[in-house]
Amino acid sequence: MANAKEDRHFVTALARGLDVLSAFRSRDRMLGNQELARRCGLPKSTISRLTYTLVKHGYLEHTEDANGAPGYKLGSAVLALGGAMIARMDMRALARPLMQDVADHSGALVALGLRDRLSMIYVETCRSEAALTLSLNVGSRIPVATTAMGRAYLAVCTQAERDALLERIRAHDEAAWPGVRARIDESLAEYQALGCCSSFGEWQRDVNAVAVAFRSPGGQVMSINCGGPGFNLTRSFLMDEVRPQMVAIAAQLQGTGGLA
Repeated sequence: MANAKEDRHFVTALARGLDVLSAFRSRDRMLGNQELARRCGLPKSTISRLTYTLVKHGYLEHTEDANGAPGYKLGSAVLALGGAMIARMDMRALARPLMQDVADHSGALVALGLRDRLSMIYVETCRSEAALTLSLNVGSRIPVATTAMGRAYLAVCTQAERDALLERIRAHDEAAWPGVRARIDESLAEYQALGCCSSFGEWQRDVNAVAVAFRSPGGQVMSINCGGPGFNLTRSFLMDEVRPQMVAIAAQLQGTGGLA
């Protein structure tokens, strides 16, 4: 949105309202105006007007925390929009049994994700019956720049798509950018050589993961990762046993139906 002010077709108020809705994470029971203002980088007075309007249209609902402090949770109108999107995603049904096979074999969490700005959002998850798996579910977000799933997404993007996204990542954190860019470049080379991206204790110290990505016939780039505690998922196990399964899944899904 760097050139939004120069674009006469761009509706700033609408964009800000969508930013408010996007500020909610799967772990959030509620958010108040102050926290929404912090997450969106907007004045609290602006947030108050936006939340008022979103409540009126059913996209937010008033609620209170355990101490009676007021706040908001996502409303049923958001659920209706999300449900319509998910219902169209035939790829979830196609991917689920393949993902479950990997989850059962690895004892890990396997997730299918789509990009939203600088995050990957889980739209499907499969886990084994192992006691220790990551506590992430549909709707969870992880960063594009520092995770195996996000870097796999970058590896499958077109050059133009990748360049635009890298510029947004750079602008988001200039200080961290040199190190982040170097690691992304390593991951792109890894994907070229091995067909996957890996992360060993980078996103979270004790979490290891490998990920692949594919572009569905409908043009949507999607990523699948397999991750979990490092003491269960060693580098050799992920690269030697899990990676071939993941690469095969990506090849199979790329040749099947995608989004309706």
